[in-house]
Amino acid sequence: MKIGYSFWGFMGAGITDTPDGGRSHRRPFINAIQSAGHQVVFLQSNRDLIEAQDTIADSCRFDAGLPEIDALFMEWRWPIPGRNTTACGSLGHTCDLHRQAALLDHYTHELGLPTIIWDKDRRLPLNDALRHHAAVAVCEAALTPSPGARSLLFPLDDALLQAADPVALASQPRPFPLGYIGNQYDRDEAFHHYFAPAAARLPHWVAGKWPDTRRWPHVTFLGRVPFSDVARMYGESLATVLLLPDRYETAGQMTQRIFEAGLAGCLPLAPATISHVERFVPSELVVSSGADVVDSVRRLWSIAGTTEHADLIAACLAKLEIFRLDRQIQALQEVLAELAALRFQATGARS
Repeated sequence: MKIGYSFWGFMGAGITDTPDGGRSHRRPFINAIQSAGHQVVFLQSNRDLIEAQDTIADSCRFDAGLPEIDALFMEWRWPIPGRNTTACGSLGHTCDLHRQAALLDHYTHELGLPTIIWDKDRRLPLNDALRHHAAVAVCEAALTPSPGARSLLFPLDDALLQAADPVALASQPRPFPLGYIGNQYDRDEAFHHYFAPAAARLPHWVAGKWPDTRRWPHVTFLGRVPFSDVARMYGESLATVLLLPDRYETAGQMTQRIFEAGLAGCLPLAPATISHVERFVPSELVVSSGADVVDSVRRLWSIAGTTEHADLIAACLAKLEIFRLDRQIQALQEVLAELAALRFQATGARS
């Protein structure tokens, strides 16, 4: 199939001052789609080149028009006041939302082409008419997606998982007991409950966009860091805490941070309130409070560099199997086949 792929982000490291969790998995995901025999054309701007002056996507095809395709795949965009809801050409405007609407109007509503909406941030309203459109399948990166939606997790490159060496990861120096990479968005209460109390008692750092930190004057905030620094920073830290917005927790939606940390040997502590938490981390890494975080980190510090530490890293890596790229490509293939069959039936009935 020729797939039109709409995403607002980067294939490479991009620029520092922007959120884009897709950088950790988008390129291997797209490469795997093409390896499965599909052609891909990108329908949004080449931000790698325009914003980061990076030629990583130069071999890819970008099309600002409405090229002929067989299916539409969208990483869902939502209204962000002052950014993509403003008039085209105005200061600070990004045209991702307008472009998305144009693509939906043409390919989905006018042509009835198979359309997959990957609602990676769980922003598509439950009452949105797209959820009931005959040509549309909604996917979420959750173990318990919304009613009618399918599960398509953030994919982890199989080769990276296979190459991770628990013994080597356990033996490397980790000067920081606790670290966190991620932005503030909808995480205040989780941060206040789990990370902030631990930060008062342990050496730590927090990287990401945190515009309002007044509640936590004792926490060391570093601001945003380049994506290229993520693996190094996790590699210098013993543990992190998987902080999720409520809408992720209730659906069992884990972000890419779990495999960014795990592949670097940084042990992920997971709040017990996360749905299906036992599928994400070993039971000994589940925490219920900031005090639990402190106790867990101190226990981990006491075994750092030992066989027990390496075994625990290995157990975390085993939990990452559910994110494997080959599994997510299989899930995508199944949805594409189902939508194509429905379209064939519909067009056959009209002929």
